[in-house]
Amino acid sequence: MSVALNTDHKGGEFLIREALSEETFIPEQFSEEHLMMAAMAEDFLNAEVFPNLDRIDAQEEGLMESIMDKAGELGLLGISVPEEFGGFGKDFITGMLITEKLGAGHSFAVAMAAHTGIGTLPILYFGTAEQKAKYLPKLATGEWKASYCLTEPGSGSDALAAKTKAVLSADGKHYILNGQKMWITNAGFADVFVVFAQIDGDKFTGFIVEKGYPGLSLGEEEHKMGIKGSSTRQVFFTDCKVPAENLLGEIGKGHLIAFNILNIGRAKLAGAALGGCKRAITTSVAYANTREQFKLPIAKFGAIRYKLAEQAIRTFVMESALYRASHQIDEKEKQLLAEGKDFAKALLGAAEQYAVECAILKVFGSEVLDYVVDEGVQIFGGYGFSADYPMDRAYRDARINRIFEGTNEINRMLMLDMLLKRAMKGELDLMTPATNVQKELMAIPDFGSSEEVPFGAEKKAIANMKKAALMVAGTAVQKYMMQLAKEQEIIMNIADMIIEIYTSESVMLRVENLSSTKGEEAAVYVDIMKTYINDSSDRLMIAGKNAINSMSEGDENRMLHMGLKRFTKTSPFNSKDARRRIAAKMIEANKYCF
Repeated sequence: MSVALNTDHKGGEFLIREALSEETFIPEQFSEEHLMMAAMAEDFLNAEVFPNLDRIDAQEEGLMESIMDKAGELGLLGISVPEEFGGFGKDFITGMLITEKLGAGHSFAVAMAAHTGIGTLPILYFGTAEQKAKYLPKLATGEWKASYCLTEPGSGSDALAAKTKAVLSADGKHYILNGQKMWITNAGFADVFVVFAQIDGDKFTGFIVEKGYPGLSLGEEEHKMGIKGSSTRQVFFTDCKVPAENLLGEIGKGHLIAFNILNIGRAKLAGAALGGCKRAITTSVAYANTREQFKLPIAKFGAIRYKLAEQAIRTFVMESALYRASHQIDEKEKQLLAEGKDFAKALLGAAEQYAVECAILKVFGSEVLDYVVDEGVQIFGGYGFSADYPMDRAYRDARINRIFEGTNEINRMLMLDMLLKRAMKGELDLMTPATNVQKELMAIPDFGSSEEVPFGAEKKAIANMKKAALMVAGTAVQKYMMQLAKEQEIIMNIADMIIEIYTSESVMLRVENLSSTKGEEAAVYVDIMKTYINDSSDRLMIAGKNAINSMSEGDENRMLHMGLKRFTKTSPFNSKDARRRIAAKMIEANKYCF
C-alpha cells in the first residue's frame, strides 16, 4: 500500500509528528547540476583562497576584494539572485550547497557570507523595484560589495535598542543619519551598507547607504581572535545625508528586515560550519595517518579513533539536518509561489515558517564545528598549538560562529518561544500530544517490541524522546505560565532536548533512506546513526533531569523522573566497536568520506 505523503509540513511540527524518510531530502540526492556547481566552488577555493590564507589573514591591501571579484566573475556571488538582476536564481538547496563548499574558506567565507547574505538579501527581499534594479546587478557580479550595519556599542543581542537616529530633512529629500555601528563585516571595502536607524526615536527602520555619501566614515580595523582576514570596523554617521528614496522597506518595520534575514543567515551559518568541519576532519585524518608515536601511526590508537569517529558522526548528523530543513524551505517556497506570493514573500515566508529549525541548525552547527576543531587541535598535539600548522587558524576562526547571527543562548531561548507562540496562535497543536504524554505517565508502560520494522528501535527511541521533551516543556509551561521567560536555565534545558530530537530524527531518516538504496554498503551509516541516537538519548536525559530538578520536588519530581527514565531507555549498544569501524573507513580513505 502506498503512503500518502504530507508535503505541507509546518515548522516545529517534527516535535509532534512522525516524519517519513521518503519525504526527506538527503545529500545523496543532489543532481548532476548540484555536483557541478559544488565542484566549481571547491576548485575556486583551491585556486584562489587556500594558497593565500596567510596573505588574507594579514589583510593585504586589495586582496580580499580581488578574490571577491573573481568569485563574482564565476557567478558565485549571484547564486540566489534572480536572473533578471544578473544572478543564477537557484533554489535554496543550491545556495546552501555553495555556502557549504565555500564555508571551508576561513575569513573569505565570512566576507562572502556577509556580502551574499545579510548585505544583499535585504535589498532583494525588501527593496523597491528601483532599488533592486540599481543595486542587485552590481552586487550579483561583485562590482559592488555589501555590508550590514545593525550592532551598536550598546545594542548587540537587543538589536532594537539601537540609538542611531534618522531625521528627515526640511525639504524631504534626505534622511540625516547620526550614530555609530560596530563589528561591521566587510566595512573596510564595502560600497553599499544596509543600515538600521530610529526615525523619531522609536521607529526602527532600514536604509541603503553608499560609501560615498557625505558624513559616513570608518574606524580602524578591529584586532580579533580569529577570522583575521575579514574586514571588521566601526562605521560612523555624522550628519550623513541619505536620499529619501533609499529608505528600505517601511518606516518602523526595520525589525521585519533584520529578523527575517536572520532566519536565512542562521541556516546558512550552519552550512558554512559544515564546510569547515569536513575540511578540519580531513586535515585531522591525514595527520593521524602520518604522525608516528611508539613506532605506530597515531591513527592506530583507540583514543584517536574515538576522536576521528566522533568528529565524523556529529558532522554527518549536522549535514543530515541541514539539507532536510533546506529542502523543506524550498518546498514551502514553491507552495507559497503557487498560492500567488511574489518571489521575495515566498522565500521569506518559507524561512520564517522554519525559523525554529533555522535556530536549531545555527546552534548545533556552530557547536559541532567547535567540537571538531577542538579535537583537531588535540589530535595534532603540540603541533595543534603552533600557528605554523593548520589547526590554529581553524580553531580561532570557528569561535565566532557561536556569537554570529544571534548568540547560541538567544537562539536556544527563541526555539521554545517560537514553538509556544505558534501553539498560542493555533498553528501547532502542542497541547493534545502533551496531555497524552501526561496520561501515558499514569498508564502501564508499553514494553512491546519495535524490531519487526526497519529501524523500529530507533524510531521508538525518537518517539519517546519527543514525549520526554513534551513532558518537561508541558510541566514548565503549566508551572510558570507567563513567567517562563524568566527561567532561562530551564528554557535552555528544553532547547537542548529539542536539538537532540531534531538531529536524531534527521540522521535516522537519512540512514533509513540510504539503507533502502545501498543495502549492505550502508552498514557504516547505520553505525553512525546508532551511535548518535544512543548518545543523544543520554544527553537528552541529562537536560531533562536538570530541568525537572529545577522546577519540581516531592511526588511530582519522582513521577517526572520516572517518566524521563521510561522515555530515555535504550537497548545496550557497543558504541566502541561502531566508532572503530567509522574511523577505519576514514583512515583508509585518508579523508572525511561520508
